[in-house]
Amino acid sequence: MTNVLLEKKGPYAVATIHRPEALNALNSQVLADLAELLDTVEADEEIRVLVITGAGEKAFVAGADIGEMSTLTKAEGEAFGKKGNDVFRRLETLPIPTIAAVNGFALGGGCELSMSCDIRICADTAVFGQPEAGLGITPGFGGTQRLARLVGLGMAKQLIYTAKNIKADEALRIGLVNAVYPLAELMPAAEKLAETIAKNAPIAVRACKKAINDGMQVDIDRAVTIEEGLFGSCFETADQKEGMGAFLEKRKHEPYQNR
Repeated sequence: MTNVLLEKKGPYAVATIHRPEALNALNSQVLADLAELLDTVEADEEIRVLVITGAGEKAFVAGADIGEMSTLTKAEGEAFGKKGNDVFRRLETLPIPTIAAVNGFALGGGCELSMSCDIRICADTAVFGQPEAGLGITPGFGGTQRLARLVGLGMAKQLIYTAKNIKADEALRIGLVNAVYPLAELMPAAEKLAETIAKNAPIAVRACKKAINDGMQVDIDRAVTIEEGLFGSCFETADQKEGMGAFLEKRKHEPYQNR
């Protein structure tokens, strides 16, 4: 993974998109490295939360690589879009929680990458946008779908149709991000959030993610049935017995063992 760096920090890990000479823009190699990252993280049971950020102070991910895209044919364009969508969908459905720590420009594919994470927080220097219509294309890595689900149809259509960028305060106002921090405080805040999540029962946290994600794709009657099944599955775990036992015995629970 030459363009993605992974650092394990106890029960969580930090992945850094590392292509600073191109403002961390996404090309085919970066997408391949992201796929390899997901393979690594999914195979490591010690990683309970993944934080994703960009190298440097200017960009999270400035977008997909326009130099690579500019000469694509229709078929090649579809294939490139599928490559990005496959990776981002894998990230979105990764069993563990994911946090995007947006440290600068998150445009086009960068905004789409952040939206594939469960939680987005950003620096006060961050800039978000889907500028594709101004370049003669549509968003290609899920932007037309996830942005509308996150901020509502009207606002998503306005941002996509106008191709206008927004700053961190506006991203917070419309619900695209959960919090804004000074740049120097962004990673400490992201890692504190990851550590807080990682202290909870991992099987239960993963079940919560699956219940939310799967339930949002179906009607409410089927959604609560999904929740019921995942709720019930927790009662087979040692962590549930320890957590509830500690509550009833009025003591602090032992560290959860992910079993």
